[in-house]
Amino acid sequence: MAALSRTIGIFGAFVAMVGAALYPIYFRPLLLPEEYKNEQSINRAGIVQEDIQPAGLKVWSDPFGRK
Repeated sequence: MAALSRTIGIFGAFVAMVGAALYPIYFRPLLLPEEYKNEQSINRAGIVQEDIQPAGLKVWSDPFGRK
């Protein structure tokens, strides 16, 4: 029975670490899109997309826009 508890504990710790690593990368932007929209508007201020974008490629789009 101790081996089962230990296995469950190790597996649970692994799942918790993966969840803690994915939260700021994936889930937080999904939960707080306005914060990230504001951040991107500040970061991209003064940038002319056509000057940076190579010819023939799609121009930047809003990553938070719904399809």
